[in-house]
Amino acid sequence: MPANKSVLAISGSLRAGSSNHAILRYLGGLAPADFDYVIYDGLAGLAHFDPGLDAGQTPSPVIELRQLLANADAVIICSPEYAFGVPGSLKNLLDWTVGSGSLEGKPLALITASTGGQHAHAALQLILKSALGGNLPADATLLIPFVRTKMDGGGNVVDIETKEALHQVFNVLLTAL
Repeated sequence: MPANKSVLAISGSLRAGSSNHAILRYLGGLAPADFDYVIYDGLAGLAHFDPGLDAGQTPSPVIELRQLLANADAVIICSPEYAFGVPGSLKNLLDWTVGSGSLEGKPLALITASTGGQHAHAALQLILKSALGGNLPADATLLIPFVRTKMDGGGNVVDIETKEALHQVFNVLLTAL
């Protein structure tokens, strides 16, 4: 029997109760039964990027991240925008993938969910496609401005248009496999 396809979901927020985590949980509920959907929880434990550490002393959390990425058939990133840019912790994770080529050719989806988000969204698209060589179809990206107005107090997506857009992005990602 063939192995299940797998999607690795990465939140750009360190706050467990964030809108980004809630969106990733929502998407996990959409995953077909024959898919493994895992939300990465090691973002806070990654060492600060130092290319010198890749010369035989790569930190174990980085090795584990790279293994998760290698085993994933697709990756979805959902991130806020901080100070008009990519959150430092997510940028750090992405920096660790440059030398390993972990995202090269990998089907990707990107959701930026924040108060604004357009600056981080554009920067992440550039990083994922140009710097990391990921397979990021235009239809697999979504900017959700004012995300908190589209969720209830329990962190559930309640806005119908946002739900439909999330379904579309997720379906594009799954079709890319």
